Order: sequence, then C-alpha cells, then structure tokens
Amino acid sequence: MTFENLLIERDDAVAVITFNRPKVLNALNTQTLTDLSNAIEAFKADPGVRAVILTGSGEKSFVAGADINELAAQTPVEGKEHARRGQQIFDAIENMGKPVIAAVNGFALGGGCELAMACTIRLAAETAKIGQPEINLGLIPGYGGTQRLSRLVGAGRALELLLTGDQISAAEAYRIGLVNRVVPPADLMREAVALGALLATKAPLAARYIIDAVQTGLDLPLPAAQVVEATLFGLVSSTADMREGTRAFIEKRKPVFQGK
Repeated sequence: MTFENLLIERDDAVAVITFNRPKVLNALNTQTLTDLSNAIEAFKADPGVRAVILTGSGEKSFVAGADINELAAQTPVEGKEHARRGQQIFDAIENMGKPVIAAVNGFALGGGCELAMACTIRLAAETAKIGQPEINLGLIPGYGGTQRLSRLVGAGRALELLLTGDQISAAEAYRIGLVNRVVPPADLMREAVALGALLATKAPLAARYIIDAVQTGLDLPLPAAQVVEATLFGLVSSTADMREGTRAFIEKRKPVFQGK
C-alpha cells in the first residue's frame, strides 16, 4: 500500500504506520485522516497482520495535532462533521480487534494525544510531550479527547490538562497512567516492534474478544459487563485456537494459533 502522507512497513505479522508530514510536525489534515482510515481498514481485514504500530516521522513529533489552517476556516456545521469523522476513524483504531501500539516519539498534542489514546497500548520516548492544548485556540478536543482522557486518568487530572492546555512530560504521563511505558528515544521503535511481535504470537480471536470485552464493559455497569465477558468467553471456547492452546499446554509445547 502507498499513501500520500503515510509510510507503511511490514515486519512479518507486525505492520508499522508512520505519519509522514515532518515539515508540519505530522499534523493531521483531511488527507492524512483518509489515508489512516484506509490503512486501518486494510490491516483489519488482513489476517496476516496481528499487531499494528503507529509512529511519526522525524525526531520531533508523533502527531502535533490537527491542521490548524483547516480548522480556522470551518463553519459550525463543517466543524461538527470534521469532529465526527475523526472520532469514527479513531473508534475504528480502538475497535479494530487487533492490538495497536502508539510509539510516541515526540509531540503528541491535540489530535495526536487523542490518536495515542485510541491505541491499545502507548509507549513514549523520554523526550515526548503530551497534551490537549485546544483551549489555547478557543477550541475543545474533537476526536474523543474529553472522553478518553477522563477514562484513562480520571476526571480530575483530565480536566486539569484540558482546562490549562498544558503539555506534560512522558514521565508525568506515565505517572498518571496516560502511557504504559517510557523508554530512551533510541530504543522506542525497537521496543515497540518487540512488543508488537510478542502480541502477534498470541491467539488472535482471544485478543479481539479481550479488546471487545474491555471497551464494551467500560460503558456498562459491572453486572452487565460481566455478562458481555461471559458471552465472549463462550464464543472463544468454540474456536480452534482454544483447542490448540489448551492442547499445547497439556502437551508442553508452544501453541500455533491460526485465528480460527
């Protein structure tokens, strides 16, 4: 696949998507969002891809936000449509049924922070800066930031970040639970690829159901969420991968999962 604003690489079962607009710190314009949507759709449908990594080109930025030139020219109707389009694409990342790793190599601001939060797991370089500075432009986050940030770090910390527009360090992001791991910049992609390769060895259907259970359950009361979990447990019990995994355990060998 080739895209105008993305670079695509494959490392066996791990796909790497690199945002490639370094002159504007990889800002998300309409074309980049369209490219991202198409790439995610293609990798979701490809059984050979079992994990996806998102990162930015250059050393300065993961994604520095939405394209301000586009935002400045929007009408209210266009603004809502733009936000809904971004939300739908980020929802597709969150719910694609395969682990998506954000390798945050620099600025993850505004839409970049929202993009990282839509990923399954977030790794950050020690030099990364993360935040939702939309209030400084007279705006609010539009790609799910007000919702995912509060779910990840709690309402109090989320409101502080959203209302101040402050950028925080990778270390602070780790402290409040916004990122999973902080690593030296030189080690970021090596660790992201190693994690992706590890996740790619796991049972694909079980991974999908785990992601589904967590994402669905977050919006439900505990009793209803546990019904969702039990239903998915029943579904995964019917799979060839479950039979392979349990048989391999009994036979003391590594399982070979086929995603069936």
